[in-house]
Amino acid sequence: MPDEILVKVEGLSKKFSKNLKRGFLYGMQDLFTGIAGGTKKRELRKSEFWALDDISFELKRGDCLGIIGHNGAGKSTLLKILNGTINPDRGRVEMHGRVNALIELGSGINPVLTGRENIFNNAAVLGFTRQEIKQKLDEIIDFSELEDFIDTPVQYYSSGMKAKLNFSTAAFLEPDVLILDEVLSVGDVGFRTKSFNKMQEMMRTCAVLFVSHSMTQVARVCSKALFMQHGKNLYYGEDIPQAIELYFNEFKGEKARIEYNDGAEISNITINSEIADEKNIVEVVYDEPLALEFNIEIRDKKVEKYFFQIQIIDKDLKMVAMHHPQLYGRTFDRTEGKSKIKIIFPNVQLGNGEYSITYFVHAHGENSGHQNLAVYRNYTKFKMVNGHFVLAPFHLKAEVFQD
Repeated sequence: MPDEILVKVEGLSKKFSKNLKRGFLYGMQDLFTGIAGGTKKRELRKSEFWALDDISFELKRGDCLGIIGHNGAGKSTLLKILNGTINPDRGRVEMHGRVNALIELGSGINPVLTGRENIFNNAAVLGFTRQEIKQKLDEIIDFSELEDFIDTPVQYYSSGMKAKLNFSTAAFLEPDVLILDEVLSVGDVGFRTKSFNKMQEMMRTCAVLFVSHSMTQVARVCSKALFMQHGKNLYYGEDIPQAIELYFNEFKGEKARIEYNDGAEISNITINSEIADEKNIVEVVYDEPLALEFNIEIRDKKVEKYFFQIQIIDKDLKMVAMHHPQLYGRTFDRTEGKSKIKIIFPNVQLGNGEYSITYFVHAHGENSGHQNLAVYRNYTKFKMVNGHFVLAPFHLKAEVFQD
């Protein structure tokens, strides 16, 4: 039933206290008020604040709601209420059907049990019989890519392996409502791609609530967006680019677009030898070279080798091209101080219009995954001229140099 409403949230509000002792006292007062049949006050008491303030939305079968906002926006509080972990102070939530929530890495996992035993446990909690679980077991294990480790205790799994087990179990147990909170930000690129494809398949039969700081991911899979700021709903609707634009507009100035640079710092970026900043959008001619040049300093002293990922994003904030040097075996040795990097794409073929470039700096991590050293999101722009329409994302090959 495609018009069936599976999630309905009306006027949801939740307040917390910044002071632990006062928070405990207020909690006891609210508890006794509830037992006595009273209602919680709308007014804030000393040191209290609204973590959620009058949030409303509804989801039908087939919807995927992207919940976006910066740290402290209230996203985690909202998910905890939806998952039944905490109760709201105001408002109501209706959830229909089987609900599966992955709101943190390792949620629902018993570290002492094996991967196989955890699959049976999680499925049993959702009401599946042992026979039903056995019928789905091979599909779950095959999708998770954990065949060689499925009978190993989960406490020995890497973070990426736990994410694979969690998502695979949730995806193949046919939930009516699936709640995902950044669980797909861990693990290798191949599995994340496969997981997003699975999410799009699942959306035909369930409703998905998807929390992510990756606007590329939100633009790719979501049919609706909820943009939150300090607990309030600033946008709710089907215009995903508008919601994402509000997300980015919270940032002002150069530092705003630096999502993370604790491990590495990029500076002095040029495009085709022209300075790339907000005042200068460089023109690039279709089927001619695009040369990026910049300085980099690796701050993390533990890193021995690092590599780059470059993404080109269109005006709708969808990735239309990417370069992943690791695919071609290109990594760099860390040096003291700054190094100059030059990346030349020999023949860029994109449609006319403006594009932004996102810069990732990675180091090798556990289980063949990677560690983020820096993320410079939509950091520089260029304008393609004499171009043609491109239908799908594609990999860009490049010549990469280090001085």
